[in-house]
Amino acid sequence: MGDPKEAGAEAPPLGAAARGGLTLLPQGESEEPAAQGSALLLGGGEVKSRAVVKYSSAPPRTAFARLEEKTDLKLPPANWLRESATLGPAGTTVLGSSRKSKPFSSFGMAYDFIDSVGNDVDVVSDSENIKKLLKIPYSKSHVSMAVHRIGRTLLLDELDIQELFMRSSQTGDWTWLKEFYQRLIDQKWQRKKKSKEHWYQKAILSKFLYYSINGDGAAQPVPSAAEQQESPSADQTSGSGGASWPAPFEMPSSVSEDPSASSQGLKNDFVRNILWTFEDIHMLVGSNMPIFGGGRYPAVSLRLRDNNKPINVLTGIDYWLDNLICNVPELVMCFHVNGIVQKYEMIKTEEIPNLENSNFSTKVIKDIAQNILSFLKSNCTKEGHTYWLFKASGSDVVKLYDLTTLCEETEDKYQNPFTMPVAILLYKVACNMMMKKNQNKKHYGTIRTLLLNCVRLLDKSRHPQIIASANYMLSELFQLDEPKKEDSSESPLNENSDESYSEEEEEMPDSDENGSYSSSDPSHDNKAVAIIKSVGELSVPEKYKSIHQIRPSCAFPVCHDTEERCRLVLSYVLEGLKSVDSSIKKESDLPAADPSTPIPLKYEDESSRGGPEGLEKQMALFLDKMGSLQKGNYSSQSGMIPGSWQHKMKLQLILKSSKAYYVLSDAAMSLQKYGRALRYIKLALQSHDTYCCLCTNVLSEVLLFLSQYLTLCGDIQLMLAQNASNRAAHLEEFHYQTKEDQEILHSLHRESSCQGFAWATDLSTDLESQLSVSCKCYEAANEILQFSDLKNQNPEHYVQVLKRMGNIRNEIGVFYMNQAAALQSERVVSKSVSAAEQQLWKKSFSCFEKGIHNFESIGDATNAALLLCNTGRLMRICAQAHCGAGDEFKREFSPEEGLYYNKAVDYYLKALRSLGTRDIHPAVWDSVHWELSTTYFTMATLQQDYAPLSRKAQEQIEKEVSEAMMKSLKYCDADLPSARQPLCQYRAATIHHRLASMYHSCLRNQVGDEHLRKQHRVLADLHYSKAVKLFQLLKDAPCELLRVQLERVAFAEFQMAGQNSNVGKLKTLSGALDIMVRTEHAFQLLRKELVEDPEQPKSGETAPAADSSPSLNREEVIKLLGIFESRLSFLLLQSIKLLSSTKKKTSNVEEDVVLKTNKHIYSQLLRATASKGATLVERVDVVIHLLEQLARGGTVQ
Repeated sequence: MGDPKEAGAEAPPLGAAARGGLTLLPQGESEEPAAQGSALLLGGGEVKSRAVVKYSSAPPRTAFARLEEKTDLKLPPANWLRESATLGPAGTTVLGSSRKSKPFSSFGMAYDFIDSVGNDVDVVSDSENIKKLLKIPYSKSHVSMAVHRIGRTLLLDELDIQELFMRSSQTGDWTWLKEFYQRLIDQKWQRKKKSKEHWYQKAILSKFLYYSINGDGAAQPVPSAAEQQESPSADQTSGSGGASWPAPFEMPSSVSEDPSASSQGLKNDFVRNILWTFEDIHMLVGSNMPIFGGGRYPAVSLRLRDNNKPINVLTGIDYWLDNLICNVPELVMCFHVNGIVQKYEMIKTEEIPNLENSNFSTKVIKDIAQNILSFLKSNCTKEGHTYWLFKASGSDVVKLYDLTTLCEETEDKYQNPFTMPVAILLYKVACNMMMKKNQNKKHYGTIRTLLLNCVRLLDKSRHPQIIASANYMLSELFQLDEPKKEDSSESPLNENSDESYSEEEEEMPDSDENGSYSSSDPSHDNKAVAIIKSVGELSVPEKYKSIHQIRPSCAFPVCHDTEERCRLVLSYVLEGLKSVDSSIKKESDLPAADPSTPIPLKYEDESSRGGPEGLEKQMALFLDKMGSLQKGNYSSQSGMIPGSWQHKMKLQLILKSSKAYYVLSDAAMSLQKYGRALRYIKLALQSHDTYCCLCTNVLSEVLLFLSQYLTLCGDIQLMLAQNASNRAAHLEEFHYQTKEDQEILHSLHRESSCQGFAWATDLSTDLESQLSVSCKCYEAANEILQFSDLKNQNPEHYVQVLKRMGNIRNEIGVFYMNQAAALQSERVVSKSVSAAEQQLWKKSFSCFEKGIHNFESIGDATNAALLLCNTGRLMRICAQAHCGAGDEFKREFSPEEGLYYNKAVDYYLKALRSLGTRDIHPAVWDSVHWELSTTYFTMATLQQDYAPLSRKAQEQIEKEVSEAMMKSLKYCDADLPSARQPLCQYRAATIHHRLASMYHSCLRNQVGDEHLRKQHRVLADLHYSKAVKLFQLLKDAPCELLRVQLERVAFAEFQMAGQNSNVGKLKTLSGALDIMVRTEHAFQLLRKELVEDPEQPKSGETAPAADSSPSLNREEVIKLLGIFESRLSFLLLQSIKLLSSTKKKTSNVEEDVVLKTNKHIYSQLLRATASKGATLVERVDVVIHLLEQLARGGTVQ
């Protein structure tokens, strides 16, 4: 069979003659219109038959040579027994019937048409076996066949008991079957020899066929007698049968690539392979029948009959089925008497069932076919098992045995020679299904069952390659990169597949009402799986139809979470690794080096290297930089030969394990199990390190995995640093290891020390070390993306890595910044900044700068702004460090402070420019605004409180303070509704208060320029008014409101002191009293807070500086209350004096009422202040009461 198989195609282009027949064919046309269609009326009943030639090695058809009458077929033609393409193997073995069918012939076909196995085809077999089964009810001869199930396909092969037992006597194999056969079936078994008549008939048929292709009709004498030529033919036939049984099957090294496995007797050596559909049964059939041209139709079959012997039913069925299977519409019959040709007769295929003495019903044949298939499918349910269908000669009982189960009861269960071919076929069908691009996940259950059964059949020590490969494919069934939504995505995997059967499945309960499957047969054979009590039952329509449908089982396992899925994957990976490791010889077992054999050197692999040139060199430099490069790397410590199947398979398994551990780590990370996550990512990196040690050509995809692993490792280290409180639990999880993980690690250690990335997975207790390791992981991940150009191929991952680098650098920068702030707070006496602080500033600044660059390089304006903001904060800490802690009286705002505060301002402004507008990220925008406002406010406050008068003039300082305050006010969004609004209002109010106080102070201290004095007066009054307005909006700042009002009163008193006329003074005084009246709101707030506070010390007691209430300082309240009482007393006294002096000059009723009221209030105030036992609340109540009276009529309008 030299031509390539065309498994997916229709018949090869051999012309219409190759495809002419009784049915509707894909191409070509039949000569009879009646034959157009898939349903034909044959033998009086409607039988559907369709045949498609999938492969044919036969040459184009030639017309047969019609022999003249009286031709003596006993004389051999000149070309007899010579190789003939037209006859194929049928010249020496007539129509394939006399030659022993190879016991693995169906496997040869299955290997060639692997697409059909398991799904589309019901039966794969030699046409002779199909005919033998369909003739069971008509024949008394014995039937012995091996049956195997692959998915929903049954493979049928002849199981020649005589040949088996002859072999058993020589090799000792099958002894158990021979004993079983003799005990239960044929106690006096002996080999039956074929008669001389049998060989005579064979010989003349062979000569007839050679005459038919020779065409000259002349017999050329052969030097030796014909009888002497017959015996070698017989011997050859016998010999071929003996040689057809291979030794216990050993898988060739190229099993994965070479599907034929011809050296083991699994070659598909049929002349043609036909996909035959008979009714609803789809069969892949092998046939060697010679087909000729020359009749009324494009194709005919030749038959030789003895004129003295009529055609019987068995022969008729034989002829009919042969023609149906091969799509031949006509039969040419040559009649002879004692080898002398008499005549020819043409018979249409559909007429064969109606021949004289050969009548049979095609409907009955159809029923037999359906019943036998139902019987076999219902009982041959276990994949990988060898079933034996047996009918003894002359018996009506058909029995089905499970030879695998019987064989397992013996000492060596691997004596069954079918074990290996079945395992290989299971493996190949699974491979084929896996390779299909449009494979649906619902078939994964079938694939898994095929592979599990394959592994179950094989001996681990004998067939490690297939077991390793099968386990790897099992691991590939579980998609590790699936979305994390388990509920929706898993549904296709949960569907049962009607093509998958599990070896654990129990037998189907009997559901046929006639009890045809009962094991209580006449022989009481309890070893049989099922029994057909009488072959007559097979002719009953739909006798076994009731249990044709097999119960589906072995659905794909439902993994409820990621960890369960990964654990299944790792279990298969471990089994695969064990198979590989067990097949590698130990160093002591290796043969000594042959001096004449050259040692293969590394440079031989250069030509096969893929990927960009120099990638390996860059990888080596990177590993060296990371401290991961080991001496003698890129070599296996176990002695694996690069390029061997062990080497290739272990690479794939190791890579799969690294992926599984990565997914496990990611899942643990999402569950906040950081110790467990670090353990898994350590195993992933160890697997990857081993892979790099073994692989001389690292693919870019594998480098991407490494980058992802290091990125996740960085995440885990960062989270461990941020969750130091739960360190003990994380440590316990990190050191825990399952037995499975230990065994996988042991396999890895056979090849490598696995220490390549040990630095990345150490669980440190030092925060700085953890942050540093996390940063190094991200940097390594980024470097891999850079030198392998993966950043352009995987932009999303590249962006994520840079974001993480920016984030970790921010974390480290903040860590160093906080350390510097802690050192600063500890420094009490010394004014100078320590070298340690400066070093921490530099480290922090460097980290922030790199982080900003990371975020800017990917256009992440928001995070860049946040880091600029943190850099501004660092500058403020530097400024605070330079303020010193010396004598507060000599303290001045230093140039260093100003420098760092201005730098801080620059960074905050850069942050705002980075954001562009508030719409980009309102929260960050508002935060930067607040920090900028705070910086300006702090600068202004320090300059105001610690004026650098030794370096600058008072006016210059006031100008700078005013500018800084106004800028702070600009960035303080008091009107913007937000959570920070009360703070902004308080800040704005404080700024206005400070500015008013400054202008008030300037007014007091300034002499001369009246215009400037007036300007300061107006500004002071304006800022006091704004401060009061803002403080009144706040409910938690009564003291501040009271202080501002008292300063306004003092400002009024200062103005009054500069006035000369009583009218002007009285007006100013009235305004001051009006301010006093407006302080009632502040006192109401104070009273509310004091009442809510349980502790109310007496007015004479000293209250603590820091009260339990965060918003109210009792000492401050007492102080302000004292000032208020004294100022109110002073204003009332001055008012009484001025009003009294005015009364003497003029009489005014309104002024009289005010004077009277003021006197009354003044007297009450004096009595209240004289009382030393009053509580703070009582004093506040008195003030509120007096202010209410004053508001009703105590001021002159």
